[in-house]
Amino acid sequence: MSKGKLEKFAEMETFRNVFQYPFSIIDNVPFDMKGHWNQDFFKNDNPIVLELGCGKGEYTVELAKLYPNVNFVGVDIKGARMWTGAKKAIEANLENVAFLRTNIEIIDRFFDTDEVEEIWLTFSDPQMKNAHKRLTSTFFMDRYRHFLVDKGIIHLKTDSNFLFTYTKYMVDVNKLPVLICTEDLYHDNLDSDTRKILSIQTYYESMWIERGLNIKYMKFNLPRKAELNEPDIEIPLDDYRSYHRPKRSGSETGK
Repeated sequence: MSKGKLEKFAEMETFRNVFQYPFSIIDNVPFDMKGHWNQDFFKNDNPIVLELGCGKGEYTVELAKLYPNVNFVGVDIKGARMWTGAKKAIEANLENVAFLRTNIEIIDRFFDTDEVEEIWLTFSDPQMKNAHKRLTSTFFMDRYRHFLVDKGIIHLKTDSNFLFTYTKYMVDVNKLPVLICTEDLYHDNLDSDTRKILSIQTYYESMWIERGLNIKYMKFNLPRKAELNEPDIEIPLDDYRSYHRPKRSGSETGK
């Protein structure tokens, strides 16, 4: 029988690769490792890559296995899920993996200028009712620019047509350089390096593929300068319910 939430939370407190700073404590417990992740935790000068909304940490762990000379940090607020990836990383002796349990709205409190080179957004909740909660919104892009290197890379991998369409408009309105954009990841002809990375599939991704849903992927640069403008466009809502996501709104479109 799998462990319960309380047992997982208790065990997470003993994991050296997990840092827990939710909204409830961040103002009273300072995070001293900001700007010093490589020096204090990873003990190297390798580039740092974040996965925001990492869930069980499957993608974070598999990326770390593929790229031992890159440091990966999985970020999520759901500790019981994060336990899975943190445990696997420890059991696999992966020294290039860490997990940060916090609210992504305050992600800029944990990393300093130029400390991160890339961000992965894997199957994020499309947040069709509130643009400011979308992890590809300009609200979040402005936060990422606080710590992402100039022209750092954002990866979006999603089953959501709504989120993918919204992100394309956001990128287009702000003239962000697009490196890759495909609406059918597993049937488009991509270069071998990209296919190597994108071959990693989470459990729920495999379920969506079995349901016949196309997996969409976008890779773009985020320059540090210039004001970002939110796209003002109505987008058709997704007409299905993804696993473990709230029911879709009854409205037909959202901004």
